[in-house]
Amino acid sequence: MTQTINGQEYMQDAQGRLVPAETVRPIDKERDALVREKVFKAQELQKFLRDFKYALLDDIEAFLDLSAERYGVKMGGRKGNVTLESFDGAFQIQRQISDRLVFDEGLQAAKVLVDECMRDWTATDRPETRTLIDYAFQVDKEGRINTGRILGLRRLDIQDERWQRAMNAISESLRVSSTKVYVRVLQRDAQGKYSAIPLDLASL
Repeated sequence: MTQTINGQEYMQDAQGRLVPAETVRPIDKERDALVREKVFKAQELQKFLRDFKYALLDDIEAFLDLSAERYGVKMGGRKGNVTLESFDGAFQIQRQISDRLVFDEGLQAAKVLVDECMRDWTATDRPETRTLIDYAFQVDKEGRINTGRILGLRRLDIQDERWQRAMNAISESLRVSSTKVYVRVLQRDAQGKYSAIPLDLASL
């Protein structure tokens, strides 16, 4: 792409320098034009898909409200997963809502209680339990803790009063930090199996 300064046309190179357009090789100009044309179309397509997604989600919500009206119920916002299917069963639209769960500072109190239990438990306790607890509180390379592993500790049948308080602290410290809504459009093949209609270039 060229820009004119004092009557002279320039093209900006990868280092941000302005190069006189007349010194740029024709093949480089053709490549630049091709890339810009296709990227612009890709940006338009991205906007179209984004608008399609939002319109689809709004239409799903409107349909759910319409369906609920039969029973005198108001849905009250997007909640839960839902699958809508065509009359012949050939197509499906799925809406999935995923909450990202995190722990607040209450998790630190739970960790203190768990550590107290581990220090006081005798050597007769099963070592796999200690291993599971250590594993649950490990953090990944980004310093984040695995929510599923922490919540899995609540399934352990341990009656120690401090342990029970720790599990309560874990439950009370859990909160939803963000919610993502996904939508998939599926079609059924000759074998009766549903597969998503790919809407991203990598899967086409």
